[in-house]
Amino acid sequence: MKIHHIAIIGSDYEVSKKFYTEILGLNIIREVYREERQSYKLDLAIGDHYVIELFSFPNPPARPSRPEACGLRHLAFSVESVHEKRDELIQKGLNCEEVRIDEFTGKEFFFTQDPDQLPLEFYEM
Repeated sequence: MKIHHIAIIGSDYEVSKKFYTEILGLNIIREVYREERQSYKLDLAIGDHYVIELFSFPNPPARPSRPEACGLRHLAFSVESVHEKRDELIQKGLNCEEVRIDEFTGKEFFFTQDPDQLPLEFYEM
């Protein structure tokens, strides 16, 4: 019917939490520390829409390569203006690729990455 949520494991929970909430502006729904797993779980939303579970785990393995490793290739967010979003993220200290045009749709997009090098795409609505 639709995607319920996306789960992300950060290598440094506080750094990832700050990135997704303060840099990207996602809203915190709930934060839980699970003692038995030595793990935080942070539920995040865009507006009122639950979208990401951010986890911490002791010593998670590194991402094998970017972005053509098997598994999740990248996470894409819809935005009204890729140029405004790109400028905003650059002002917050992120390295952003140049804006490109999707050859099939004619829409503009660009990539940046989270603190663990997960590629993030911002795509024009």
